Amino acid sequence: MAIWDKDPAQPQPAATSAPPRPATPTGSAPFLDPAKAPKERTDMKESLIASGLSIEGKIIGSGHVRVAGKFKGDVQVEGNLHIDSGARVEGQVRASEVIVSGELQGNIESAKRVELQQGGTITGDVKAGSLTVAAGSRMRGAVDFGFDDGARAATLLADKGRSNVA
Repeated sequence: MAIWDKDPAQPQPAATSAPPRPATPTGSAPFLDPAKAPKERTDMKESLIASGLSIEGKIIGSGHVRVAGKFKGDVQVEGNLHIDSGARVEGQVRASEVIVSGELQGNIESAKRVELQQGGTITGDVKAGSLTVAAGSRMRGAVDFGFDDGARAATLLADKGRSNVA
């Protein structure tokens, strides 16, 4: 008797179902037809510095960053920065949106939106389009929000030619 259940000498019935999928290693996704493969999401990916990690360096790029541990260095991303409760960031920050639930020691430059959540602390200057401050949060530094930097720069250039001397 053969190991397989079909006798090669007998005619086979026409297949009415989809062909079987090739075998995959345990725990991995089955192979997919490339035409039916899901499209990659266009929204930005999020990178995580997990709690218990301490990293020193510089973060530059596009995408979102979530810090749950400790990071020392500058952060410049075309995306959002989220500092979780219990996390700490020391350095200059430039991101679209900055949400602080933990601790930030450094300046925030040119953010569209900054949110200081309950229990969060910022020690440094903030320059943003909008600022939301929750009760129970703390901040020490200068704040500049609600102004359009492009319009202000144009005004400064126009005023440069004027003189206040009588």
